[in-house]
Amino acid sequence: MIDVPVRGRWGAALTVLALGGLAIASYLLAARLLGVAPACGPVKGCDTVAASEYATVLGVPVALSGVGFSLVLSASAVVWWRRADRRSLYAAYGLGLLGVVAVAYLTYLELFVIEAICIWCVSYAVTIVVGWVLAVLVVLGVRAVPD
Repeated sequence: MIDVPVRGRWGAALTVLALGGLAIASYLLAARLLGVAPACGPVKGCDTVAASEYATVLGVPVALSGVGFSLVLSASAVVWWRRADRRSLYAAYGLGLLGVVAVAYLTYLELFVIEAICIWCVSYAVTIVVGWVLAVLVVLGVRAVPD
């Protein structure tokens, strides 16, 4: 059973993950808008992924969707963490599920269509998947404990 102090720790973790995802998506969007390839260091592939036809949808950078998604997810995480509003937890859970589907598709594109891996994209996907798993665990444990 999960009590309120755990909500505080898990809420903080969920918020940090969402803000980390926001930072990554913001960096990728800035690189796109500036017309430069994201820095990949010794790992190659970011430039290939960023230059692919899949980096935009209807002329809108995919990273912009990531920024918008991460802003809403961050807000939901903060509200749940700070105010114990279970609706915000459920919103984070639902957004996380949507995010997992989106990053699974984008990862599929990287691996099997573009045939290049962007470490920034993988890092973003990790923040989404781990955040969703945290939300799932909390949702499963929070039902019996009033906030």
